[in-house]
Amino acid sequence: MRDSLAVGIATGAYGISFGAIGVATGLSVLQTCTLSVLVFTGASQFAFVGVVGAGGAPLAGAATALLLGSRNTLYGLRLTSLLNLRGARRLAGAQVVIDESTAMAVNRQDESHARLGFFTTGLAVFVLWNLATLAGALGGQALGDPRDLGFDAAVAAAFLALLWPQLTTRRSRVTALGAVGVAVLLVPVVPAGVPVLAAAGVAVVAGTLGRR
Repeated sequence: MRDSLAVGIATGAYGISFGAIGVATGLSVLQTCTLSVLVFTGASQFAFVGVVGAGGAPLAGAATALLLGSRNTLYGLRLTSLLNLRGARRLAGAQVVIDESTAMAVNRQDESHARLGFFTTGLAVFVLWNLATLAGALGGQALGDPRDLGFDAAVAAAFLALLWPQLTTRRSRVTALGAVGVAVLLVPVVPAGVPVLAAAGVAVVAGTLGRR
């Protein structure tokens, strides 16, 4: 529980950045907070407001957000047998399937410890993320453009911190470098959001070739 709450506090704090960026891109405070309550997956939320804020179509933003959030489906497949939830508890658990709650559930001693780590982390992040989103949205105008303060880079840094330990093989490193290269090349010439989709395509190609 101590570790889960620490993760919740650290992750939830990034909600301030999302709230500020959300209102800076033209969303209302209510719209920004609704995204955090219903979508509740940071990378997808930032992708959506990033695409819309850069002038991209809302559908392009939604497509990018869905692609980034699709990894949660894979988490769900792993957690189904691990947590063994039923009925209303399963529905509640689905809402808090995120990187952090999954990480705190796997490799636990038994099912009860896995559930404790999962729900404690998920609920801590959910509550603090939404409170921080509201605070960031309300204070967005006072802060000015949050990108001037580097808040947008904070999420990228957090994502890199989650990704870095996974790059343990030559194949994973080559895939990551290929995705970065494709994204960098496409940023100046295609609409916002497309580089992320194309970079994800590199991983799909690498996975297909690896199976062959």
